[in-house]
Amino acid sequence: MFTARRAAQRTLISRFYSTESPKKSLKELVTEVRSHVDVSPIQAGQALKASDMDVSKALVWLEKFRADSAVKKAAKVEGRAAHEGMIGTAVLSPGATSAKPSGVRAAMVELNCETDFVARNDLFAQLLDDIAHTAAFMSEPVDSDKFFHPFSLDVLQGAPLLSQTNPEQNGKTSVADAMRNLTGRVGEKISLRRALTVVRDPFPPSQRDIALRIASRSHQSVKNTRQGRIGNLAVLALKSPRLADILSSETFQKDLDRLCVSLGNQIIGFQTTTIRPPPGTQDEGALYNQPFAMFVGEGNDQPVHAFLRNWAVQRGLIESSEQDGGVEVLDFVRWTVSESI
Repeated sequence: MFTARRAAQRTLISRFYSTESPKKSLKELVTEVRSHVDVSPIQAGQALKASDMDVSKALVWLEKFRADSAVKKAAKVEGRAAHEGMIGTAVLSPGATSAKPSGVRAAMVELNCETDFVARNDLFAQLLDDIAHTAAFMSEPVDSDKFFHPFSLDVLQGAPLLSQTNPEQNGKTSVADAMRNLTGRVGEKISLRRALTVVRDPFPPSQRDIALRIASRSHQSVKNTRQGRIGNLAVLALKSPRLADILSSETFQKDLDRLCVSLGNQIIGFQTTTIRPPPGTQDEGALYNQPFAMFVGEGNDQPVHAFLRNWAVQRGLIESSEQDGGVEVLDFVRWTVSESI
């Protein structure tokens, strides 16, 4: 009798102090799955039931299911036209931002989809950001008089996707797979239309009186200022025997930032096609002939070329008697979504 009572007590105690974890309900497991991956409760439940209610196995099942579904959807929409989208820019190294020598590294990419609704989707914006960053990161300097160079779409789509905002995801998928995965999520064709990059190493010590600077702007963006239906990259040169001292000034850097923003807006706001017009012509598309309307402040009624010279004189880059030096726009690229190439 006493032995039976002790056995019953041990059984009762083991129920309260068991080291085994209690089994979780389906609802709790679904919540756990959804904390790892963005899926509906129904999909999470399907994955668990197909994986013996094991969360780790369910996550693998979902990854495979998504990949298979994306491939099928991509094949289904392949023949559709994708005329919407966004232009995205990535500037990894803007150039002259201090007295320390610095090169420039940037990229611009056009990513297309079928509707404006998807083009303004956060998932689309993130992918475009990542693709532009990948192109800028992978590009190498080119020994050429030209600053901008097309980036091979085949190379880019086969490259590992490199994200600046989500570095923990780097290398887990290719650019092509990421585009296909987005098709699987939004149900539209996603295509990469064009990409270009500009990469220049810092000037050697013997040329410390010259520095490059990238200006980048976009228009008709939603939340992301690096993206829009119109985008541009421009390369500026600053030249002065006093350049190192001038670049170390915080005030000058703020003025330079403001100038770059205004020049970017000018190129986008006008139908800008070239920097200077051919000799003896008046080309409204020539940047230097346009009134600098996009600069907010004194002097915006001057032609851009006159404004840039006065700006350089006022900030000590050159003396009023000097003809060489100051600030100059060397090259620019202006893209609009779905324009003729």
